[in-house]
Amino acid sequence: MPSQPRVIIYTDGACDPNPGPGGWAALLRFGNHEKTLSGSDPATTNNRMELTAAIQALNALKRPSRVELYTDSEYLKKGITEWLPNWRARNWRRKGGSLANVDLWQELDRTMQTHDIRWHWVKAHASDRDNQRVDRLARQAIGGRR
Repeated sequence: MPSQPRVIIYTDGACDPNPGPGGWAALLRFGNHEKTLSGSDPATTNNRMELTAAIQALNALKRPSRVELYTDSEYLKKGITEWLPNWRARNWRRKGGSLANVDLWQELDRTMQTHDIRWHWVKAHASDRDNQRVDRLARQAIGGRR
């Protein structure tokens, strides 16, 4: 069986104001190949755009892959790496009640199943050039407003 390709992904979401018009972006890197994706929503939240960026990036992969996914969203990183098992066990509810963005969390959960993903948090608006790049692309997707 051939080994899975290794893909590096950077994602970001933006909303201005929050809630309001939003944009998302992703950078996918496989060897020397690079692809950027972006999109927008006229009425959304920053958290929904962060989740959408990850979903769209993973959906763009043509086959099961080993993924290093970088995000500046603690909501996304902690949701996936810490909170998700409990949400599943509680039938997609939080301990205190309903789960915000449950539709996107469930879609992300399904999308992740075919990949081996390591999640990484990076500080926003710091020295990571790829994180800065997806931030610019996400903001451009909503018209470059800041």
